[in-house]
Amino acid sequence: MTTNVGNSLAEVAEKIQDSVVGVRTESGEGSGVVFTGDGYVLTNNHVVANANGNLTVTFSDNSKTPAKLIGTDPANDLAVLKVDRSEGLHPITFGDSDAIKVGDPVLAIGNPLGYAGTVTSGILSAKNRTISESGEEESPFAPRQSVNRLSGLLQTDAAINPGNSGGALVDSAGRLVGINTAIATSGSGSRGNIGVGFAIPSNKVKVVAEQLMKGGKVAHPYIGVRVSNSETKAGAEIAGVDPGSPAEKAGLKQGDLVTAIDGKTVRNSDELVSMVQAVQPGSKLSLIVVRDGKTSTIEVTVGEKTS
Repeated sequence: MTTNVGNSLAEVAEKIQDSVVGVRTESGEGSGVVFTGDGYVLTNNHVVANANGNLTVTFSDNSKTPAKLIGTDPANDLAVLKVDRSEGLHPITFGDSDAIKVGDPVLAIGNPLGYAGTVTSGILSAKNRTISESGEEESPFAPRQSVNRLSGLLQTDAAINPGNSGGALVDSAGRLVGINTAIATSGSGSRGNIGVGFAIPSNKVKVVAEQLMKGGKVAHPYIGVRVSNSETKAGAEIAGVDPGSPAEKAGLKQGDLVTAIDGKTVRNSDELVSMVQAVQPGSKLSLIVVRDGKTSTIEVTVGEKTS
């Protein structure tokens, strides 16, 4: 049984090695993923934040090709590059990040610490994580270039280290389920893997990449609330409402407790943020809201912000 699992993982690793590349800038090196047959490459925004137009992609055969920056989405820490190369490309296949389950095996492939084509294995540890990201607590090469609150992330115990950013997280069939973006550290000055890594889910990556390829701008869903966790109740508490925002127009108020969106339970503020970020601008969300002990339904039309 162990032999079969090993062979399976080896086959997956071999299948996707050529889809993962190195991305070098003036400041250092990260990873990337070829996702089209005509040379488009995914990576993290923080990998290319200090590129100054000087980008080089290194393929698995060690050949190097200059790359052009097509667009970036700092809010989701994603970027799309383009290489002028049409032969020998091996675009990765997108998987469904909504379908993968906690406990499923995953592989991470990238260039940690400059070691090209490194493969590590683990499981999907959790879904829907929210982190505050400041480059590869994660990126030693572009410190604090993408200080963001990233939501809806996949968590894995597959070893991820500086340099893995922008690389692939794949399922047992070799399909892309995430772009590796960050690691948690012990806080003692160590920047290495402690078994808690994060990846941007492939379903979000695909939507963002398509928008960047078309026009270089990404529309972000926006309802205009600041949220916090209630000290006594499950749900997301509205800590503030932006003037003129979709939330204000819908009637949401500071102090409201959101307990569900479109029939799905909201247990905390992170889940509310992730649910909003998972839909497209123009969508309508049905919120279950508790106000002064009374429960009501409020419908919000999602607006947009661009980056």
